[in-house]
Amino acid sequence: MSSKEGSGGFRKRKHDNFPHNQRREGKDVNSSSPVMLAFKSFQQALDARHDKYERLVKLSRDITVESKRTIFLLHRITSAPDMEEILTESEVKLDGVRQKILQVAQELSGEDMHQFHRAITTGLQEYVEAVSFQHFIKTRSLISMDEINKQLIFTTEEYGKENKTPSSDAQDKQFGTWRLKITPVDYLLGVADLTGELMRMCINSVGNGDIDTPFEVSQFLRQVYDGFSFIGNTGPYEVSKKLYTLKQSLAKVENACYALRVRGSEIPKHMLADVFSVKTEMIDQEEGIS
Repeated sequence: MSSKEGSGGFRKRKHDNFPHNQRREGKDVNSSSPVMLAFKSFQQALDARHDKYERLVKLSRDITVESKRTIFLLHRITSAPDMEEILTESEVKLDGVRQKILQVAQELSGEDMHQFHRAITTGLQEYVEAVSFQHFIKTRSLISMDEINKQLIFTTEEYGKENKTPSSDAQDKQFGTWRLKITPVDYLLGVADLTGELMRMCINSVGNGDIDTPFEVSQFLRQVYDGFSFIGNTGPYEVSKKLYTLKQSLAKVENACYALRVRGSEIPKHMLADVFSVKTEMIDQEEGIS
């Protein structure tokens, strides 16, 4: 019984150390204290950072949508009679995408890009895919990361009228140079997505009776696949994950080239697409089973 009293007494003495009156008085906090002022400044900094992050997410979404529209436009080249007209229209669309990237560069002025990279990486990957797809159609080669970054240097002579920065020193920044650099990871992921668009381009070319394009795409994809194979598992997780999709696209293109080379002379051109689509479905089923 003495032990119970002892334990009860201990609990009582523990509560006595924090009287109710003192706890109630602690609610009245001085808003002008240095601690509260410091936390208010932290709150303002975090709110500003969150608002900037949300603006970058919206810009990245716009960049993704416009880049996809450019890719859809470029796919019309396989069936359009005038290729130069579509390339000119695609360049206009890409200029509009670069205007959005200019706004991203303005938002990141004076900031560490890697802190906001997750907000813009999706849009940058889609832009790399669109630019590299257009470059391949023009030159049948892969655009380098340096060439892409050179297109993302903005000066006031080209974009001075569109520069609308909400900051107080907008007049000083208006005469500066804005730039945004594509990271190597964004470049690699954009090129990996490019392979899927080239596979679709190959399918459309076969359907339109174009025999040369599938072999050009096949040779190009082999070189890209060899390059990614050198990276292997040492690169970022996203790159190694897309290597499997790249291998699938290469297999489908090689299958089309095989059908054209072996049976191209005996199958009418308007039936090549049907034969190729059937073989593609068989490959997908076999890969799904394995």
